[in-house]
Amino acid sequence: MTARRLFRIVRRCLFLLILLAVVVGGAWVGFQFTTGIRYERDTESLKGADLAVSDKADSSITNIALFGVDADNDGTRRSDCMMVLSLDSGRGKAKITSLMRDSKVQIDGHGEGKLNHSYSYGGPALAIHTINENFDLNIEHFVQVDFSQMANLIGAIGGVQIDVKENEIKELNKFIGEYCRAAGAPECPVEQPGLQMLNGIQAMSYGRIRKGGTGDDWGRVERQAIVLGAMFDRVRSLSIPELVQLAPKMLKYVTSDLSLLEITGLAAGMLRHGMPEISHSRIPVDGQWQYGGSSGQYIVFDVEKAAQQLNDYIYEDIPLS
Repeated sequence: MTARRLFRIVRRCLFLLILLAVVVGGAWVGFQFTTGIRYERDTESLKGADLAVSDKADSSITNIALFGVDADNDGTRRSDCMMVLSLDSGRGKAKITSLMRDSKVQIDGHGEGKLNHSYSYGGPALAIHTINENFDLNIEHFVQVDFSQMANLIGAIGGVQIDVKENEIKELNKFIGEYCRAAGAPECPVEQPGLQMLNGIQAMSYGRIRKGGTGDDWGRVERQAIVLGAMFDRVRSLSIPELVQLAPKMLKYVTSDLSLLEITGLAAGMLRHGMPEISHSRIPVDGQWQYGGSSGQYIVFDVEKAAQQLNDYIYEDIPLS
């Protein structure tokens, strides 16, 4: 591929490249060719790691792990948000599947535990190993966003439009207060329900709430998907000059092991059929799970069945239901 052709691809599907910056991680670094932006790739997190990669024959589909990472008071890092992004260049589809963080799974070297504990135990490498081993996937790459930076990431695109429900405001404002105090910023509570523009702190807080009758982890997953969708819509509305200015602002808020060559190849492949269709689903599916453990701390389900459902969704395009 010539540099001229690559530049045309980057210009033609700038939205997809920014989408990958948000979800796949740094895809817009193709701008490096014209703006001098440098992309700092994470080459250490997966170096020499056993990722338990399954053998999948369909080379037109690439699965990537998405992690939203936070830290406890003692500094332990955990992934509160775990998703699988499936880029299907054959069908022109991008599928995002949320994996419930409290899912009871086998974690290599640690026995049974919550899915998100795998990240705490061994970072991206063990988290990917755990997802691959339990759900029979072939993930070899990851994208990570630190929740402490999510407000900045959303702020960089000028905020997002979210329809806030009446029963979400109380919990939402609890998080907003905490984040504003930690950042030394003026508090910016959401005053009323309805469709409105949320700034970075407000939107990040919206994506974190799960208590107070707001739907537990299931509601939080749906809100995270809503925030992602709103980010996509916001980016789609920006002009090319605005997107060019946006790229360097976003660079420092995402981390990925993907190389520039891999990113541009993924972007080019996804544009073969025009702008890709984007969908969001969740594992486990409704009606096929229950709370388990001594204090109901786990989400328990038939992991083998869920793995088959997920593979059917990714590779056979069979909807999760």
